[in-house]
Amino acid sequence: MSDTKLPPALTAPRTRALALCGALVTALFGVAAFVPLPYTLTFPGVTADTLGSYQDRPVLTITGAPVRSTQGQLRMVTISATNPGERTSLWRSLEAWFDEDEAIRPTDTVYPQGNPAKAEEVNAQQMVESQDAATTAALSYLQLSPAQVKVKVDLGDIGGPSAGQMLALGIIDKLAGDGKGGDLTGGLTIAGTGTIDDQGVVGAVGGVPLKTQAAARDGATVFLLPKDECTDAKVNTPAGLRLVPVGTLAESVSALEALRTGGAVPTC
Repeated sequence: MSDTKLPPALTAPRTRALALCGALVTALFGVAAFVPLPYTLTFPGVTADTLGSYQDRPVLTITGAPVRSTQGQLRMVTISATNPGERTSLWRSLEAWFDEDEAIRPTDTVYPQGNPAKAEEVNAQQMVESQDAATTAALSYLQLSPAQVKVKVDLGDIGGPSAGQMLALGIIDKLAGDGKGGDLTGGLTIAGTGTIDDQGVVGAVGGVPLKTQAAARDGATVFLLPKDECTDAKVNTPAGLRLVPVGTLAESVSALEALRTGGAVPTC
């Protein structure tokens, strides 16, 4: 048997205490890394072409005025989230922090009061209001009467207010295009986000860095967004995706015209 002895410093009471504390801290961190936290993971969701179909049903059905055939796409974008019962651990949160395709948000900001049914109800109501505002803004821009022209929107179970801008642009493109026989899109795949009100003002929505990922994934080369969200949008912007900030529906139409004609296009 070896008679080698440890140095006195390693056997002193203070050293043993520090070693024990270090072991406890390591154990606590190991446990904390897997303890569920009140956060929800969010990631790029589905996109839908407002000029086309979603889940085999046309997104826009317009009656009371001639509807034109269109080229190109105007895609609204969404964010998906884990279920409220799926609590996220510290370790998983750290992984999401370094992944450009994921983000973490407090669960109660995604699911009010931790109630997914309530969240769905709120999102559904916001979508209805967004559709109505988009229709009013688009018809007002075209100087058409809402009493004559009717617009039905079908986006399945997609909720929330952020499709407003792209719905309004879809209505304008289907009814009038660029006003010269061409398309608003110029044949491109345009994506975007932003609320809209009856006056055509485009508002912020949040989650833009994830939405740009969804847009690029589904073929968009241009992304229309509210002016106030330029800073967020420039975080991990996908290669080849052009950010175009706007503040109103009229500015959106003008920006698309500039893209088609080679004019000055707003940029973040």
